Amino acid sequence: MSKKILKFPLALSLITAGLAMTSTAMAEGKIPVVASFSILGDLVSQVGGDNITLTTLVKADADAHVYSPTPKDAQAVTQAKLLVINGLEFEGWMPRLLESANFIGQPLVASTGIDVMQADDEHEDEHPDNHNDGHDDHEEEHKHQHDHGKFDPHAWHSITNVKIYVRNIEQGLSKVDPENSSYYAANAGQYIDKLDQLNVQLHAQIDKIPPAQRKVITAHDAFAYFAHDFELRFIAPQSSSTESEASAADIVTIIKQIRRDKINAVFMENISDNRMIEQISRETGAKIGGKLFSDALSGPEGPAANYVQMMKYNVETIVNALSH
Repeated sequence: MSKKILKFPLALSLITAGLAMTSTAMAEGKIPVVASFSILGDLVSQVGGDNITLTTLVKADADAHVYSPTPKDAQAVTQAKLLVINGLEFEGWMPRLLESANFIGQPLVASTGIDVMQADDEHEDEHPDNHNDGHDDHEEEHKHQHDHGKFDPHAWHSITNVKIYVRNIEQGLSKVDPENSSYYAANAGQYIDKLDQLNVQLHAQIDKIPPAQRKVITAHDAFAYFAHDFELRFIAPQSSSTESEASAADIVTIIKQIRRDKINAVFMENISDNRMIEQISRETGAKIGGKLFSDALSGPEGPAANYVQMMKYNVETIVNALSH
């Protein structure tokens, strides 16, 4: 599937944006910040607190892989003092948006400094049981063309990585707003403490799953970092981008593996077309274990309205499905 391209006239909207610099954020003395997608937006809000006005481009339950920015997005980027993105080629539409918006603020790649996994799982030799294609004879999955390129961008599914994200965000905010650097440092420290507690809690829950049952079927390959941290094996017919399409051979291979390994649950995703998972469930008899949040949070009334809730919900959903 081809990449979507921005197709809108920006000249008028950008002129309007330039004339409207007396925005609410500036009137209140707050720092205008843009985050590329909802999970990152929550992390930015945890650190920025009341000192920022945050615009999140890809909203809750929306798919960043196939996102098409709007003139309103371009206006927000034009006015932003700090733009926070995931990087690792996750936001394939971002370079064109930056060019169109004539962005002159401070860019920040939140994933800088993490232990990056290869798209085909660079931790394979250290943790062969966690390899995302799931099985030695599961060769069809090796043939996927990973639309994100060489690296797996879904690094936020590792709490260890998110702690690095948070420190990067703290540094970015302190750079554009040095007078409040101690405020950002305090917020980051408190949130990292919360993440440490979360990590201990989630590992204790995952330990309830017998090792032989730690096999998870999802629609697209978004959970390699999660698999590595929690010693699970994730298997997906679709590659690390939802823009790719699973072939009939991929689906047949997954079905065979479910039957062979007696995998008893498959999982939907909040951003994916779940008809493929429903088909696999029907053909194998594997139950649908629930819906996982992969690349986006839920809305404010949903079960995964922030990063901590998302991680708790995903682990609880997996444990409930695989422990029985």
